Amino acid sequence: MRRGIRIGVDVGDARIGVARSDPSGMIATPVETVRRGQGDLARLRAIGLEEEAVEYVLGLPRSLNGGEGPAAAKVRHFAAELAAVVDPVPVRLSDERLSTVTAEAVLRGQGKKGQKRRAVVDQAAAVVILQHALDTERSTGAAPGEAVPTSPQSSQTSTQSSARGNQS
Repeated sequence: MRRGIRIGVDVGDARIGVARSDPSGMIATPVETVRRGQGDLARLRAIGLEEEAVEYVLGLPRSLNGGEGPAAAKVRHFAAELAAVVDPVPVRLSDERLSTVTAEAVLRGQGKKGQKRRAVVDQAAAVVILQHALDTERSTGAAPGEAVPTSPQSSQTSTQSSARGNQS
């Protein structure tokens, strides 16, 4: 198991859930919910710097049969932008099937209802995504998911996104 703090990210249309691992990569815990839009990439970068993160793990929403739809395309685009902003820290995409459903069930089991649950469900989903990635790496010995390449094109996209207020 590689050592170092990883940042787990659940990208939604309105909010981004953020979690972190402990330095040994054993357990994921919630950090915060970031509002999607202007400044979201900068905030994720700042969290990574504050935590001295060695990697970001973003959940990639796939259908139950493993296919990718429009939501996955949005996350792939966001991941490319994030990779350009946090370079040289690597960004990975990890299968997140049913992470929000799992997070909702856990919060319901803890008695969280309505507005209180909505306020933390994104963080809880990020915890589920990151914990799955940590467990996968521990059991296989390989980094989870797929690496997001940093390319001149993604840097250009990030610059354009910042120039337009990051309203992606």
